[in-house]
This record gives sequence, C-alpha cells and structure tokens, in this order.
Amino acid sequence: MPALLTVQRIALGRRTLSLLSNNPFKWISANMSSSSSGGKRLRVLVDMDGVLADFEGGFLKKYRAKYPDEPYITLEDRRGFWVSSQYGQLRSDLCEKAISIWESKDFFIELDPLPGGWGLSRRWPRWRNVFLCTSPIKHYHHCPYEKYAWVERHLGPDFLDHVILTTDKTVVAADLLIDDRPDIVGVETGPVWEHVLFTACHNKHQALSPDQRRLLSWADDWRAILDSKRQ
Repeated sequence: MPALLTVQRIALGRRTLSLLSNNPFKWISANMSSSSSGGKRLRVLVDMDGVLADFEGGFLKKYRAKYPDEPYITLEDRRGFWVSSQYGQLRSDLCEKAISIWESKDFFIELDPLPGGWGLSRRWPRWRNVFLCTSPIKHYHHCPYEKYAWVERHLGPDFLDHVILTTDKTVVAADLLIDDRPDIVGVETGPVWEHVLFTACHNKHQALSPDQRRLLSWADDWRAILDSKRQ
C-alpha cells in the first residue's frame, strides 16, 4: 500500500507539472506564491471580465442572437471600456439593449475562458497570494452568483476563497492589478498596486503613459513584470 501511494503521488506530481507548463496563468500563480526566487512574495489581483473571461466575445454573440436585425459593433471596431456607450452612439435605444444582455440570466456563467488564462482542471492548488478582483454589476440578481459559479466551474471550489467582489478596487491592497480597464478610479487617489493594462479589443489602440505597462495577452512576458516587482 505505501508503494502504491508513492506511485500515485509521483503521478500526481507529474500531472501537476504538465498542467502548469501548459497554462501560463498557473505558472504566474506559482511564481507569485513562491519565495524561492529570492525576491519578495507578491500579492496580485487579477480581473475577471476581459482578462480571464471573454466578456466582449460573449456579449457580441448573445447580442446578435437576441437582436439579429439590429446594428452591431465588431470586436475590431470596439473602442472605449463601456460597451453600452459605444452602442448608444450608434443609436440611443441600443444602449439599453446592450445593457440588457449582461443583465440577463446565465450571461456571466456562460462566458468562455480567454486563451491561456485558465485551464479546465478542477484540481488546482490553492495559491494564497493570487486573488480575483472583479466588479459586479449593480443589477445584482444574477451577476454575483454567476461569477462565483464561473470560478468554481473553471478553477474549482478551492479558489472561491480568493474571489473579491468590489465596486472600488483602489481600496484593495496588493502589488499588482492586472485589469483591462484603462481608468481605474475610486476613493483612493493613489492605490498601492501597480495597474498593468491587459490588452482587450476596446483598449488596444490606447496609448499608455511612460510609467504604465501593458500585458498583451497571457502569452506575453508576464515573468518580466513579476521579476521587476520583486526587486
């Protein structure tokens, strides 16, 4: 029996290494939770919509299904963080129609994971210093529950303790915030974290200030960002 347990542990270890090597976000989590590199341990906040979950793609798919005869904006033509504002510029009533999509049941839970950000394994380890920091919509009937359900579906129940729902991310203390929203404001005018802009269809044309950094995707060089914060 001890020999069998040893074999099982070795197999599990190899499987874990394989899962990590195939998923950049898991390696990021491991690096942020480990102090073996000699630098300080980091606390990192990761946004969900537009960073881990495909909000834009999910919205466009459901909008076109619900309103097949209405004009729509392709992902290539998206500009600005607020989807509803750009649709309202097409025609005033389209603003409310856009909002109705993400206020509807099953919108958030059915969003696809973005490439490289998530695996579908339910057996991830618990990474103590990585938190999902996401803002729920004010129409709360479905959104908060579905965000938790999305995490459980794609990451597993152990990560539910690492979900932070807040409308003001500036009050959360961390070293890094990876988020696709360019302008993150709140009661703290100087939040302690560094905002790394995650590239999305709506912000890819936006110029950054010299002191800002951008993560093009989960295939980008996130290691350099982590290493620089450990100095």
